[in-house]
Amino acid sequence: MGYTVAVVGATGAVGTRMIQQLEQSTLPIDKVRLLSSSRSAGKVLQYKGQDITVELTTKESFEGVDIALFSAGGSVSAKFAPYAVKAGAVVVDNTSYFRQNPDVPLIVPEVNAQAMDGHNGIIACPNCSTIQMMVALEPIRQKWGLERVIVSTYQAVSGAGQSAINETVREIKEVVNDGVDPKNLHADILPSGGDKKHYPIAFNALAQIDVFTDNDYTYEEMKMTNETKKIMEDDSIAVSATCIRIPVLFSHSESVYIETKEVAPIEEVKDAIAAFPGAVLEDDTEHQVYPQAVNAVGKRETFVGRIRKDLDVEKGIHMWVVSDNLLKGAAWNSVQIAESLHDRGLVGPAKELKFELN
Repeated sequence: MGYTVAVVGATGAVGTRMIQQLEQSTLPIDKVRLLSSSRSAGKVLQYKGQDITVELTTKESFEGVDIALFSAGGSVSAKFAPYAVKAGAVVVDNTSYFRQNPDVPLIVPEVNAQAMDGHNGIIACPNCSTIQMMVALEPIRQKWGLERVIVSTYQAVSGAGQSAINETVREIKEVVNDGVDPKNLHADILPSGGDKKHYPIAFNALAQIDVFTDNDYTYEEMKMTNETKKIMEDDSIAVSATCIRIPVLFSHSESVYIETKEVAPIEEVKDAIAAFPGAVLEDDTEHQVYPQAVNAVGKRETFVGRIRKDLDVEKGIHMWVVSDNLLKGAAWNSVQIAESLHDRGLVGPAKELKFELN
């Protein structure tokens, strides 16, 4: 007998890709329910060629649901995920709301699927930029340990949603077609919809993703720091991030510098990454082969290249990491978690409700 799977935020950039990933999933699925806000309820989407009407998300939406995939914003997850758990579903949440909750495992299946054992009904999906870095670093951590991570990201605008994609495309057209000076473009969304000022992204790079915290790092940067430590279960790893938004529509790129606990021979590092599930080694400088954002679009894997020793630090290594932020960074990682829950026999009601009903 198959599962009933609900997708919350079904009409969004990630939600639509969750549906596509479910279509290709190994999960035994009997029924898919598509849920959204009142703005999108009533729309008709397809799942495996079948028309499905999108329903309004309510507290009663999860009766009979086995797995609920959430990607509709933190406030929606905060309000409705506990009701899904109460109804007997396992929630896979793609927002930041539950990530640092000690009762919620934070999962990249290739890295720490075992952390889901004994879950309390909610599994959190990490930040997109964190996920791809974990896939690249875990094979190194397993063999040589990790002391330090310094990462600079070059993130696609789709990480800020469909409205940011639309804004970017509009701005580029105004510059190319109409001759508008990039600094005179009007912006409403980026770098952060919740902040006071907005800047154009066309032909630009914005050193801000999300709003700033009291320590002058942004929330996006602190997510990478805190999530890395939680996923790897090691608070001693020094992690610092600088997150940049660039005018690329899809796929995040990252320049990652690490220092290992033991000296790691570069060829062995490459072999370890090439053998790791979900990672693809693209590293052949003689033939100019390295990961590129345009090549990662639509693919589930994380691509790793430009792997090289630091010139001055014996245990220092540099690399370039690229992945589709809407697939491995969100939709596929969420469905992959659901598959792992099934494979580990973990789909079922939580033993007790640890999350407050609002």
